[in-house]
Amino acid sequence: MKTAIFVEPGNVAIKNVDKPTIQADDDVILHVVRTCVCGSDLWAYRGLEEKAHDSENGGHEAIGIVEEVGTAITTVKPGDFVIAPFTHGCGHCAACRAGFDGVCQEHANNFTAGAQAEYLRFTHAEWSLVKVPGQPEDYSEEMLKSLLTLADVMATGYHAARMAQVSTGDTVVVVGDGAVGLCGVIAARLRGAKRIIAMSRHEDRQQLAREFGATDIVAERGDEAVAKVKALTNGDGADAVLECVGSELANVTAMQVARPGAAIGRVGLPHEPKMDMAPSFFNNITIAGGIASVTTYDKQLLLKAVLDGEIHPGKVFTKSFTLDEINTAYQAMDNRQAIKSLLVVD
Repeated sequence: MKTAIFVEPGNVAIKNVDKPTIQADDDVILHVVRTCVCGSDLWAYRGLEEKAHDSENGGHEAIGIVEEVGTAITTVKPGDFVIAPFTHGCGHCAACRAGFDGVCQEHANNFTAGAQAEYLRFTHAEWSLVKVPGQPEDYSEEMLKSLLTLADVMATGYHAARMAQVSTGDTVVVVGDGAVGLCGVIAARLRGAKRIIAMSRHEDRQQLAREFGATDIVAERGDEAVAKVKALTNGDGADAVLECVGSELANVTAMQVARPGAAIGRVGLPHEPKMDMAPSFFNNITIAGGIASVTTYDKQLLLKAVLDGEIHPGKVFTKSFTLDEINTAYQAMDNRQAIKSLLVVD
């Protein structure tokens, strides 16, 4: 089968390898239908984090058809159409029961890798896979794109909104205009925010943010951005802030635009060595967040919201590629020619 490998920074490629097999009784083999490139995949691609050359690539989002199941699997069967979350919760530990399956206590190896391929071995699959009614051919390409976002970015955007305690009538700031930030705009609206200020410097992303529900756009950065948000909120700041980048500047900005007593939901993967927590202490700001509870959110509300046409997160996929065009797909995101690159496998 074809699978993506990380050759070196700036170069991913397709390699032919053996199709994966069942190795544990709770494994499922998936025939991948759609996968994609995530913003977090770009860190190694840009040479900003260590990754072994000629190693399995880190793709972790997929929808597909169940090909084979282990002996312990009772929730899905061959032929089922499923969303494969990037996390693999158990559904019964204390963390999963509390709605934090992204940090499942039962499964130490809790993350998908190698999804940019024709087939995927999905581990700990009994509870974590999300069944979709019907088959892929029953859905439009636009709907397939939205279903794919439920493997990561839509659920991650929702996690930011949940951790920021977004509620009806709130004024919300979303820091970051990548796919997660844009899905955070959707999530804030879904949770009843009355005003959503999206921080974005790129016109295509600004337009999509407005389509998703943003009421205001702030294109400035740093102190200028903070001043603009304060001006838009009569000097008060936001009730809730969604931090969807992970950089030091994004986190500093998030704390500066939050009003006293506000909450910040952090889902940007941290890549900075430090974070000054003093401002949050002196302003009674709650900081929470981390790895998204993908399966929980999909099963509780996000899958239904997509199927009912209430939300359309698949619009974050602005360019499509074949699996053989994997490096071009990465380049498109690296050069900001695509918000998120879709990979059509089958």
